[in-house]
Amino acid sequence: MNQSYRRRPLHWAAAVAALLLVSSQASAEPLPQAAASAVAMRPGFSADIDRAVAEQLEAKKMPGCVVVVGRHGSIVHKQAYGNRSLQPEVEPMTLDTVFDMASLTKPIATSTSIMRLVERGDVRLRDKVTKYFPEFAAHGKDDITVEQLLIHAGGLAPVIATDKFTDDTMESMLKICEMEPVAEPGEVFKYSDLGFLMLGAIVQKASGQPLDEYSREQVFLPLGMQETMFNPNEQLCQRAAITEQVDGTWLQGVVHDPRARKLGGVAGHAGLFSTADDLAIYAQTLLNNGQRNNVSVVLPQTLREWTTPREIAGNKRGLGWDMGSVYSRNRGETMSPKAFGHGGFTGTSMWIDPELDLFVIFLSNRVHPNGKGEVNDLAGRIGTIAASACLNSTPEAPAESSEGKVAQGPVKLGIEVLAANHFDVLEGKRVGLIANHTSCDSQRKSTIEILAEAPEVNLVALFSPEHGLKGVEDHANIGDTTHEATKLPVYSLYGETRKPTKEQLDGVDVIVFDIQDIGCRFYTYLSTMGLAMEAAAEQGKTLVVLDRPNPIGGKLVEGPVLDSGSESFVGFHPIPVRHGMTLGELAQMIKSEKSIDVELIVVKTEGWHREDYQYSTGLPWIDTSPNMRSLTEAVLYPGVGLFETTNVSVGRGTDTPFEVLGAPWIDGNQLAEKINAYQLAGVRVLPVQFTPTASKFEGESCGGVNFVITDWDEFRPVDLAWAIGSSLVELYSEDWESKRFNRLLSNRAVLDALVGGAGPQELKGIYEADLAEFQKRRSQFLAY
Repeated sequence: MNQSYRRRPLHWAAAVAALLLVSSQASAEPLPQAAASAVAMRPGFSADIDRAVAEQLEAKKMPGCVVVVGRHGSIVHKQAYGNRSLQPEVEPMTLDTVFDMASLTKPIATSTSIMRLVERGDVRLRDKVTKYFPEFAAHGKDDITVEQLLIHAGGLAPVIATDKFTDDTMESMLKICEMEPVAEPGEVFKYSDLGFLMLGAIVQKASGQPLDEYSREQVFLPLGMQETMFNPNEQLCQRAAITEQVDGTWLQGVVHDPRARKLGGVAGHAGLFSTADDLAIYAQTLLNNGQRNNVSVVLPQTLREWTTPREIAGNKRGLGWDMGSVYSRNRGETMSPKAFGHGGFTGTSMWIDPELDLFVIFLSNRVHPNGKGEVNDLAGRIGTIAASACLNSTPEAPAESSEGKVAQGPVKLGIEVLAANHFDVLEGKRVGLIANHTSCDSQRKSTIEILAEAPEVNLVALFSPEHGLKGVEDHANIGDTTHEATKLPVYSLYGETRKPTKEQLDGVDVIVFDIQDIGCRFYTYLSTMGLAMEAAAEQGKTLVVLDRPNPIGGKLVEGPVLDSGSESFVGFHPIPVRHGMTLGELAQMIKSEKSIDVELIVVKTEGWHREDYQYSTGLPWIDTSPNMRSLTEAVLYPGVGLFETTNVSVGRGTDTPFEVLGAPWIDGNQLAEKINAYQLAGVRVLPVQFTPTASKFEGESCGGVNFVITDWDEFRPVDLAWAIGSSLVELYSEDWESKRFNRLLSNRAVLDALVGGAGPQELKGIYEADLAEFQKRRSQFLAY
């Protein structure tokens, strides 16, 4: 933190009052999280936000950001991306990062305070500024009103030279009073920091308290916004996003705006700091007619006046809010006319839409490290995605589970159930953990850290699957390493061996497996678990599987069953392409059907139902491997992924792996038309041109198709595979090399029929009986 900038000391009496107020307030609980479907939003919209952010991170438009979307009183998207600092050292962005709000100070602190004073009769919108500052009448400014300052129609200049200010607020306001107007009051929209500097001073004149004290005592603390303040304390500064370097010192927890900084960090136009959780509370309070937990920030009629648009020369502004002006690039294009919001120079924005019962918060430090970042268009794009995902204006009733009971509360993962049971099955045992970056609880605390900290657990070794412990390796031979934090050995199960060896297990009593699968037979984490089970049986060890939901659901089963004798590392057991089981359930099936003599313990998840996709669980998406970057891609993978062993690109080396398919010899328009002719449910196929930057056809322009899921309940990825395959055979039989297609398909009868020209329905008929038999086999192992 920069100590060279003076922070205004809080008067001792005010400090005592604030302390007493804090002690009398319970910290507000963060808003609950819900699945998109529970609040009538299109499933999968979060993946669209992820892609939009990823593009801008790659273009270096910002170091990182936090995005929060809320609807009907719940959070439906909450994600941190990238880094919160690049200099003087790299530090990852976190959800609790503290941001310099910049001009979001105007509505959140200043206009909120003004409207509270209006509501109490201490200020009137029609009041002339000269009522509070008689000196303001200079140069014909005597008729300018409080309302005109709030809507930037006061005719004041945008800024004043910093050297005009002193560290005394009232003395500095007199400098503004001396200035000539630059436009006729009430006639021109002229965005002005000076107008809000005056408004901040009016708060102090009318209330007897400086803006920082008044807003904190009257607004933030009553709502439980304990991390929203001017001049953040030392604890908050430590997790503040760094902005720019001034006089050789990086600004962290010190306001970026030079005029606010000159005023000791408190000003009506800038200086506020806050977090995503606190802003979500604020936004939801306004959506609740200004009320939260028996606390009223403003009354409904005051809120209505506050957010009624005023039109000034074609610009629509609320009282401190933007509603539709030349500064509205960060507004979602499909938000309703009632939406109101604001942005900040440092890279912040918040928009609230009462008609959609929606809020969208975008927080970044785009000015870091060199002031050249740009995020307004991204913030607006995210707002558009969120608003467009709203399916209606009222929440749907909670869906019933397969047992006819309404699902209650969030899903509890196997690791969380284990911890709640005080690690009973591991107590007194030496534990070897098979894990990677997906091994964590619902708050993203790693399973490694959880077990290492548990006094009941003796964690002695780690094992990593394909892609390594961090999930970023994308080559065929990964070596052993050492875990940095715990100094434990990390034995690679995707290198010289893919099964734990006797030597590696000599000091281990229990093997714990905790990795997120994606529900597809040829995803190799299943094979790693199966081989670990065999090793445990051979070495007399116990295997504990910490179960996790199947992210693409546990109800639907698709595709041909693997041919007996075709088992491999991408086909460990005779199951269909989309098996509809959790790894815990599959462990029970493999133990039984392979007659593996092992003590197997499955710690079940709680609160998950078979029909639930991940978007219904409230659990965060974590890229399960370098090219599995969204739930959309996981759902497409059982179909599109089948083709990656052939001579087509499935999007590796693009931003959207498994969402596209193509090759230099494919005509995208022709292929899209052919696939769409099969009239597949829940998906549309669009022509596309793309150039992979890695993997197959690196640097070559590929014609191809893009798959857009339009109905998640109806879409069947393996049906899409047959439509793709049949189209390739018909259109490009001389170009498409199908000989390696069976590497992942692992069903010779279906391959022969496909290459022979069979259509999708005929292909499905070949394995219909095998699929029905599998359904019977799996029924005895289903735990949910």
